[in-house]
Amino acid sequence: MSIAKEIAQHLPYLRRFARALCGTQASGDAYVVATLEALVEDPTIFERSLGERIALYRLFLKLWSSVGVNNEGEGDRSFAERNLDALTPRSRQAFLLRTVEGFSLSEVASIMAEPVADTADLLDRAGREIAEQMATDVLIIEDEPIIALDIETMVQELGHRVTGVARTHKEAVALVAAKRPGLVLADIQLADGSSGLDAVNEILRSISVPVIFITAYPERLLTGDRPEPAFLITKPFQQDAVKAAISQALFFDRRAGKAAA
Repeated sequence: MSIAKEIAQHLPYLRRFARALCGTQASGDAYVVATLEALVEDPTIFERSLGERIALYRLFLKLWSSVGVNNEGEGDRSFAERNLDALTPRSRQAFLLRTVEGFSLSEVASIMAEPVADTADLLDRAGREIAEQMATDVLIIEDEPIIALDIETMVQELGHRVTGVARTHKEAVALVAAKRPGLVLADIQLADGSSGLDAVNEILRSISVPVIFITAYPERLLTGDRPEPAFLITKPFQQDAVKAAISQALFFDRRAGKAAA
C-alpha cells in the first residue's frame, strides 16, 4: 500500500492538531503541506514500523520544529506565528497529543522522541500552565442536559464563568445579545433540529470570539473546505481534552488580540 493511502484517513485529524498547535488554519495547513511535500521528496523518512498514525505525527513535529519551515515568510507571519516556539512549548505539544488527539502516554513519547518519564513530566507541566489561564465568560450551546452539566462543571472547575446554556439556535443568539461571552462551546445538532453551526456563524457576524465545537459528527466540520474550526472535540470526549482545548483557544485568541492592538 502506498504512503498516500496509508495516511489519508489520518490527515483531517493531523490538520486539526496542526491548527490547534499553530493557532490559525492557514499556518497549520502550511505545516501539513510541508510534511506531505517532504514525504513525496523522500518516502524513507516515514517510519512505518511505528504505525502510520504515529509516524505521520512524528514527522509533522520534526518538520514543525525545523528552522527552515518556521522561518519561511517571517515578515508575513502573525505575532503568534513568529513566536511559535515560545507560545507552544513541548509541554503543550504533549498535552494536545495526549488529550485532544487521544494518543496514549507511550505513543506521545514515541511521537516526540522522548522517554516516557520525561513525557509525563511535560504533561504535568502543561497542566500547571493551563491552570494559569485567565478566567472568562463562557456560553455553552448543547441540547443534552447531562452533557451540558458536565461541560458546565468542567468550565467552572477551570475558573471560568458560564453565562448560560442554550439548547437551540434562537436561545444561543439571545444569550449572546444579553451578555457577550469570551468563549463559545458548541454542539452542531440541537434539540429543535436547528444547527449549532448556524448559530455560531450568526454569532460571529456580530462579535469576534473563539469557538470550540464539541460534536459526535466531526466529519461535518473536517471537510477540507474553508473555513474549518481550529478547535474540535469529538464525542464521547475526555474531560482533559475539553480543558486543553479551552486553554488553547483562549491562549491564541489573547495573543491575536495583542498583535492586533
